[in-house]
Amino acid sequence: MNVLLVLVAFWLPGLVFGAAIRLRGWTLAAAAPLMTFGIVALGVPVLGGFGIRWSMLDVALWTLVLSAVGFGLSFAAHRFTARRHPERVAEEPEARLPVRDHVLMGLGVLAGMAVGAVTFFRGTNGIDSVQQGWDAPFHGNLVRWIAEHGDARPSTVGTIANLPNQTDYFYPDTYHALLALVFGTGGLTMMPTLNLAVLAVILAVPLGVAAMCHAWKMPPLGVAAAAAVTTWFTSFPYDSLWRGPLWPYVAGVAMLPAMLALAKHLLRPHGITGPVAVGVGVAGLAGLHTSLIFVIAVYFILILVAVLFRWEKIDWRRSASTLIATVVLAAVFGLPLVLPSLYNAGGVTSATWASEATVSGGLGETITFSPMANFPQWWIGVPAFIGIVLLVRHRRMMWMVGAYIVFGGLFAATVSLETPLIETITGPFYNDHWRIAALVPLAGAVAFGEFAHTASAWFAGKVGNRVPLAPATLSLVGLLLLGVVAGGLSRGGYIGRNTARLEINYGNGPTVSKDEEAAYAWLAAHTVPGEHVMNNKADGSAWMYALAGVMPVEWNFYGATPDTKAGYLSVWLDDIEQFPEVRKDLTDLHVRYVIVGKGMATPTAEQSVGVADITSGPDFREVFHNDGATIYQIEGQSGVVASGATTPGSGSDDAHGQ
Repeated sequence: MNVLLVLVAFWLPGLVFGAAIRLRGWTLAAAAPLMTFGIVALGVPVLGGFGIRWSMLDVALWTLVLSAVGFGLSFAAHRFTARRHPERVAEEPEARLPVRDHVLMGLGVLAGMAVGAVTFFRGTNGIDSVQQGWDAPFHGNLVRWIAEHGDARPSTVGTIANLPNQTDYFYPDTYHALLALVFGTGGLTMMPTLNLAVLAVILAVPLGVAAMCHAWKMPPLGVAAAAAVTTWFTSFPYDSLWRGPLWPYVAGVAMLPAMLALAKHLLRPHGITGPVAVGVGVAGLAGLHTSLIFVIAVYFILILVAVLFRWEKIDWRRSASTLIATVVLAAVFGLPLVLPSLYNAGGVTSATWASEATVSGGLGETITFSPMANFPQWWIGVPAFIGIVLLVRHRRMMWMVGAYIVFGGLFAATVSLETPLIETITGPFYNDHWRIAALVPLAGAVAFGEFAHTASAWFAGKVGNRVPLAPATLSLVGLLLLGVVAGGLSRGGYIGRNTARLEINYGNGPTVSKDEEAAYAWLAAHTVPGEHVMNNKADGSAWMYALAGVMPVEWNFYGATPDTKAGYLSVWLDDIEQFPEVRKDLTDLHVRYVIVGKGMATPTAEQSVGVADITSGPDFREVFHNDGATIYQIEGQSGVVASGATTPGSGSDDAHGQ
C-alpha cells in the first residue's frame, strides 16, 4: 500500500495535467512525474505566498486549477487551429505502431524496471534502512519540516541548515515538498517515504527512455533494448544514490528523457501542448536541482543544431510561434525558481574536488560508459560505443551523440584535470565529476538500443533464407539472443555489482545504528514540542528530527557557526559550571537532554568537543544508555519547558550574547 501511495503521488497529478493539455500515449506516461514536479515547483511559491498551507488537499486543488486552465487553453488553441488552419487538423496522423510493437516496448520497460527494483531492494536492505551518507539527514529533516509546518518555500526552512533567521536562504526543495505530502499518510514513516521515492525514480528511468526513443523514431526493437538496459549502468542511477545521497539531483536526471520526449512536440507542434509541457517541465527541473537547467539547455541547443544540419525535420513557419511560446513560458515558469539560487551561487561554484583519474583513464571510462568505475562495464559499454557509431551512420538522434561528446568529454576533463577553466564550466555541478558522470549513461542506453536493433536486423538477414520465419520474428529472436548473452555475461544486468555499490551506505551504521534510533525514540517520548536536544554535530544525531521528530541543537554535520548559541554550546557545554552563558543558552533553547552517539558521519568529521567529552557526573545524569548512544539529563534544566517551549527552531541561531 505504501508503494502505491508514493507511486500515485509521483504520477497522478502529472497524468491529470498532462492529459488536460493533450499529452498522450508513451509521452504522457513518461512525462507524468515531470509534470508533477512542475506542478509542485510552481505551487510552492504561489500557495506559500497566499498563506495557504502545504497539504495534500490544497495541492490537489492546485493541480485541478492548473489542469482546468491547461485544458481550457488547449481546447481554445485547438478550436483556433481548426478555423485558421483546417489542413493541420485534417492532415494524416503519423503511422501508428501495431499492438505487438507497443507490447515489445512495454516488455523492455518492465525488464529495466525489474532490474532496477531488484538492485534497489537488495542494495538498501529494505525500505526501513537508514541511508548513512552525509546529505541524507538534511533531506529527511527537510521533508518532515515541510510536512509539520505546512510551508515549502525555501526561505522558511533555514532552521534545518542552522540558519533560522536567514530569510534569503535557498535550497531547491520541490522533491521534498512532494514527499512531505505523503509522509505520515497511512502510517508512512520517514525511511519508507525516502526509500520508496528512490524506487519511484528508478522506475521512471526505463519508462522515460522508452518514451524518448519512441518519440524520436527509434524502431521498437531498439526502444525495448534501450529501456531494458537503463538500470544496468552503475554511474546512474546507483552511484548518486549511495554517494551523497543526491536524491533530488537523481530525480531530475531521471526526468531528462521525458523532457526530451516533450521536445519532439516543438518540431511537430500540436496546439499549446509542447510549449506548456516544456514550460512546466523546466519548472520541475529547476525545482529539483538548479544545475539541471544547464543540462537541458545543452540538449535543446544540440537539437537545434541537428535541425539546422537537417538531421531532424521541422516546418519553420508552423513551429515559429510554438518555439517563441516555449521560450517565453520556460522563462516565466523557470526564472522565479532559478533566481533565488544566486544567494548561494558562490558557495556552489567554489566547491572543488580532487582529480580521481588520469586523462587516459577518464577517456577510457567515458568510452566504455563506466564513469567512476574501477573496472569497465564491458558488456554494455562496448555495444553502446558501437551504437554511437551506428547512430552517426544512420543519422538517428544525432543530438544524443552530441550530448555524449559534450557530457562525456566534460566528465573526462573534470575527473582528470584541475584547471580554472574546467572548474568554471563545472561550477553549477559543485565541480563534482560524480554528478557529471550521471549524465553519461543516457546516451549509452540509447546507443545500446541502436546496436541491438541493428544487430537483430543483421541476424534476421543472415538466417532468413534458412529459417521459415517472418523477418520481424527473426529480429525478435535476435534481440532475445542478444539479451540472453549480454544478461548472462553481465550476471543479470550487473545486479550484483550495483547492489554492492548501494550497500556502501545502507546498513546498521556507521552513522546511525538501530541502537541510536532507539535512543531517538526514547527522546521522542520524553520531550515536548519546541524542546531541543543538545547533540554532537559529527555523530548521527542530526537524524533525530527526521526519524523521531525531536529537534536537535545542531541540525547537520557542518555545525552552527561559533557566534551562535548552538555553536557556543557545541564547544563549551561540558564547562557548564564555569561559564554562566552555557546555562543561559540552554535555557533559551529549552534544552534538558544531551545525547552522545557512537556512530560518526565520517571518520574525520569534526566533533562538538563540548558534547563528545561529556561523562556522567554532578552536571550530567545518565538517563538512557545502550551500545549505540547515551542520553544525559542536564541538572538544573528540568524546568525549562515547564511554561511551554518556544516555536520550533526559534533562537537556535541567535548570537549568544557575549
